Amino acid sequence: MFQKLLVANRGTIAIRIIRACHELGLKTLAVYSTADKDSLHVRMADEAVCVGPAAAEQSYLNIPAIVSAALTYGADAVHPGYGFLSENGDFAEACHRSGLAFVGPRARHIRLMGDKPRARRIMKRAGVPILPGSEGTGVSEVKDAQADAKRLGYPVLIKAAAGGGGKGMRIARDSVELARLFPLARAEGEAAFGWRTMYL
Repeated sequence: MFQKLLVANRGTIAIRIIRACHELGLKTLAVYSTADKDSLHVRMADEAVCVGPAAAEQSYLNIPAIVSAALTYGADAVHPGYGFLSENGDFAEACHRSGLAFVGPRARHIRLMGDKPRARRIMKRAGVPILPGSEGTGVSEVKDAQADAKRLGYPVLIKAAAGGGGKGMRIARDSVELARLFPLARAEGEAAFGWRTMYL
């Protein structure tokens, strides 16, 4: 069992993890961006460290900063929560290579399931029932999304292929709404995960 856990998330997610750790008698280390310095999860943790500016890609998605914080502050485990880095195999691997326990699946499994279109193909091959959706590697252009929606029927859920935590997700009830919402969902997914691919 580990002694100190770094919580690589914020808000309600981090609060729940910190509460569970305290019930188990574990010390907690919160990370936060400059925008979240006065947040409840920061105050609840035993220790807290700023890992970057307000932009998530420069703080909560900054793997070197988070791993460095864990090592510098003596954490021996990291919990990613959900969203952010929880579906990033590189993060799980970086923790493992740094001698930190990663609370979650192995990096290989995260990589297999983190890419949603790929996960759908794996599940289909394994005989697991899946909902109808985009085939292949996903879509990155509105015209391709329109073709998928026509085949699937409305309403459709637009989802970032590398997404998590609800980022890059919208419901389109018709082709006009799809044309309007698809670029917004794609931009949000790209900003959060660095990947333009979507699926319906």
